[in-house]
Amino acid sequence: MDSALVIGGTRFIGRHLVSELLEADYDVTIFNRGNHDNPFADDDRVGHIEGDRTNDSALEAAAMTADPDAVFDCVAYYPRDVRAATTIFADCEAYVYISSGAAYGREEIPKREDETPLESCTTEEATDDSQATYGKRKAEGDRAIAAAAGEGVNAMAVRPPIVYGPHDYSERLDFWIDRVNRFDRVVIPGDGTNVWHRVYVEDVASALRIIAERGDPGEVYNTGDQRLVTLEEMLELIAAQLDTSVDVVHAGPRELEAGGISPDDYVLYRDYPHILSTAKLEALGWESTPLEEAMARTVEDHLESDRDGLENGPDRDAEERVLGILDTL
Repeated sequence: MDSALVIGGTRFIGRHLVSELLEADYDVTIFNRGNHDNPFADDDRVGHIEGDRTNDSALEAAAMTADPDAVFDCVAYYPRDVRAATTIFADCEAYVYISSGAAYGREEIPKREDETPLESCTTEEATDDSQATYGKRKAEGDRAIAAAAGEGVNAMAVRPPIVYGPHDYSERLDFWIDRVNRFDRVVIPGDGTNVWHRVYVEDVASALRIIAERGDPGEVYNTGDQRLVTLEEMLELIAAQLDTSVDVVHAGPRELEAGGISPDDYVLYRDYPHILSTAKLEALGWESTPLEEAMARTVEDHLESDRDGLENGPDRDAEERVLGILDTL
């Protein structure tokens, strides 16, 4: 394959994917509405087609203009998006859809692509735009991938868990980097052993390319850091990259209540472990970036940005009330 069309391509995963494809000597075209700054605007190796991916005519026009060997769909949030794209790009050598670990419908450790059941999705849920149906819609998109493959389309998908790294506009990890950078004592919910699988964004990008080149039609591949760390260990990784130390303060629901805080108010906290098996993707030759290296790049980008992630967790004043209670125990 020599040419690629990236639906999306200017913000987070798509931005890193474009760089990954350029590094692999693809001719790259991005297709989006042009609502965000294009980091590749001055790069003559990257073409740009403006249009709305939910408009089938615009998507068909992009297909004709770019004539790509591979298509990477970074912004398919509804099953209809996937069904339309697999029809329009049916003759391409590969179509890869970004699904989500949220598509899994049962809690088990680890979650495996061909064993763990997916979320159900009703007709009404398939068009709902709330966060509550996100995993359901992604699961239905995965079923659309399987259906397209049954019709002879070389369609595949990747299921990442929480994605982190440079240019993450969700600012989820930025909340914790900011806490470690600014405060000597950092409150975390529970005993610190919470595990929510994460994946470095550049590894998602390499997974997408590898799946397009080596994956099998109809297959879905989990991705995630090959080495998992707890929430507390993640803070220690952050502290090491900031060349500081962190005094982690554990707080249970009763202590957090003193600040009007719930454990679920903290981003990247999950009561039951969320772990994805990555063996299937690894069999294609994929590897994840060492955590220290991934965190170093992530912290560096945070320090160069104006992101603080403060909307992703409790106010510090509320935490100070919790610390005050804990200091009296």
